[in-house]
Amino acid sequence: MPVTDRSPLIVKDVTNDRERSHRSLTRRLWLFAACFFAFGFALVPLYDVLCDVTGYGNRSRLVEASTIVEAPVENRSVTVEFVSTAPTFGSWEFRPEVGKIEVQPGKLYEATFHAKNLRAQPIVAQAVPSISPLQATRYFQKTECFCFTPQPFAAEESREFTVRFIVDPTLPNNIDRLTLGYAMYDAKGSS
Repeated sequence: MPVTDRSPLIVKDVTNDRERSHRSLTRRLWLFAACFFAFGFALVPLYDVLCDVTGYGNRSRLVEASTIVEAPVENRSVTVEFVSTAPTFGSWEFRPEVGKIEVQPGKLYEATFHAKNLRAQPIVAQAVPSISPLQATRYFQKTECFCFTPQPFAAEESREFTVRFIVDPTLPNNIDRLTLGYAMYDAKGSS
């Protein structure tokens, strides 16, 4: 006859362990959320540092650029090229009126871009600028630009946009050519 083990079964309190693990998970999730909340606040000064380094998005630099009182450098010229792209193929016609101009550092200039919504419905567009070479970004100041705000377009509407800019007279002498590029994107939540 086989021997059966008749020892008492040890029953763990499963509900107690489950509650403990839930409390631990809840604490970790709250800590995780608090860290991300703090990280969100830390992004503001990090963004300001990034803007200072690159020259993008810094409104104080725009005000400073609009009040440059230095005399233009008469004996120096810099070529500014204009390029444009519309990454959403078939949605936009977007181009500069001229491909390049010669500018004197310290003088205010303007350039015109042509944009057309090729869709049969209204949309909101946002132009995103880029300047190259990257080290010249801080010396190229836009005083007025269509890229500062989203632009609403009616169906198949065509418009001209102007950008006014100054090339800072302190631009290093080894830089004699700048490229101002814009990419036209559909803004989120367009109507």
